[in-house]
Amino acid sequence: MALFGTDGVRGLANGETLTAGLALTLAQATAVVLGQGRIAEARKAAGKRLTAVVARDPRISGHFLSAAVEAGLASSGVDVLDAGTLPTPATAFLISDIDADFGVMISASHNPAPDNGIKIFARGGVKLPDEVEQRIEATMLSGTKLQPTGGDVGRVSRFSDAEDRYVLHLLASLPHRLDGIHVVLDCANGAASGASPEAFRSAGAKVTVIGADPDGININDGVGSTHLDKLAAEVVRVGADVGIAHDGDADRCLAVDAEGRVVDGDQIMAILAVAMKSRGKLADDTLVATVMSNLGLHVAMREHGITVRQTSVGDRYVLEDMNAGGFSLGGEQSGHVIMRAFATTGDGVLTGLHLVAEMARQKKSLAELASIMTVYPQVMINVKGVDKDAVSDHAGVQDAVKAVETELGDSGRVLLRKSGTEPLVRVMVEAADAETANAHAENLADVVRKHLAL
Repeated sequence: MALFGTDGVRGLANGETLTAGLALTLAQATAVVLGQGRIAEARKAAGKRLTAVVARDPRISGHFLSAAVEAGLASSGVDVLDAGTLPTPATAFLISDIDADFGVMISASHNPAPDNGIKIFARGGVKLPDEVEQRIEATMLSGTKLQPTGGDVGRVSRFSDAEDRYVLHLLASLPHRLDGIHVVLDCANGAASGASPEAFRSAGAKVTVIGADPDGININDGVGSTHLDKLAAEVVRVGADVGIAHDGDADRCLAVDAEGRVVDGDQIMAILAVAMKSRGKLADDTLVATVMSNLGLHVAMREHGITVRQTSVGDRYVLEDMNAGGFSLGGEQSGHVIMRAFATTGDGVLTGLHLVAEMARQKKSLAELASIMTVYPQVMINVKGVDKDAVSDHAGVQDAVKAVETELGDSGRVLLRKSGTEPLVRVMVEAADAETANAHAENLADVVRKHLAL
C-alpha cells in the first residue's frame, strides 16, 4: 500500500488518495493501533476514553480533512481537542503538555495549497516509527475498527488556549531577550501567522511581518522558506537586523542577514551548536545532522571540537538518533532544527527565537555568527523517470559514484538517494568550487538516466 512517505501521508487534497474517506479510515486505524499501548490500555481499563489533539495549517482543504479525522477518532471512542490552525511543532508540544494519547496534524508543510497531508504523533508528541505506520496501514487494509455506541463514543471540543500555551512555552525556553533587534518575519501565509509575530514581540524584538495573511489558498505562494527573495528584499528595505522565514506549517526556519544573504539550516545549526557548547548545553559535544548536510558543516564542527552524527533524511530519523544517544541538537539543511530540551520535532519559531537570542546575547550580527562555517558549493539534480529503488544496488551507478568520490577526496562529497516523497532520484555533489560540483553532478545524473531508465 505504501501510504506513508517520509513525513506522514501527503498528496493532492481530494485527489485519488487523500480524500475525506481516506482521512476517516486512517483516523479509525490510528485509534486501534495507538490505543494498544500499556498506558492507553490502563486508561481504558479505568473507564477513561483516549484523548487526541487535532490541528491544521490554513490551507482550505484542511477543513474537510480535519473534520474527517475528528469523525474517525470520535467514532472510535477518542475524545478530540480541536486546536484549530497551529504550527506542526505546536501540535507536538501540546500532545506532550496535556499528556494526550496521540495527535494529528493536517498539513503539507512547504507544498503548494492544492496539496495536503496527515501527520500522526504518538504520546509525547513524537513522530511514529516506520513499524507503527506499517501496523496502521495493515489495520486499514484489514478493516478492523472500534465501534463504541451510546455514551462511549468520543467528544469533540475546542482547545481554546492552544496557541497561548505554545507561545508561553517558546518564551520560557529563551536564554536571552531580543530587545533592540529588528526582525522581519515571513510566515508563508501559513500556520505561524499568529504565533510567530506574537512570540517575537513578546520576547522584545521589533517586528515587521510579511506573508501573514492566510486565505486558505495562498500558503507558500511566493513567500516562506522556499521563496526567500521577498524576505531578503524587505530586510534590506526596512534596515532590519535579520529576517526569519517559516514554511507553511512552521517546522522550518531559514534566515537572511542584514544584507539579505541567506543563512540556511546547516549554518543555523552551526551557530546554535557552538553557542550551546560554550554554555555547556550541547550533550556530548555532538550535533546530529542528515546525509544532506553540507560538508562545510562537518569541517566547521571539527574545528570547534564538535562531533557530527549522520542520519537518513527526515527529522524523525534525526530525532530517533538524538533520543537514542541523549543528544540535544540536530536537524536538516532545509531548516528543520530540533532542540530536544524544548521540542520533539523541527520547530521554526523556536529555532528563529534562539538564533536571534544568540545575536542579542553575543552582541554580534547574523553575518558574524554565520562566518564560523564556510558553505561548500553544492549542486542537486533531481532525476525523474527512473527506477529510484535500484539506485543503491546498480553496479554501474555505484562504480560511477566511487570514481567521483576518489577524484574529489576530502575536498568534496557525493550522495545519491531516492526521494521519499516523489518518484525521482536526487543526485548531490559538493566540491571546493561550483564548476567542479556541477560537472560531476551532471555526469552522475546522466549515468542514473542511462542505467535506471524505466
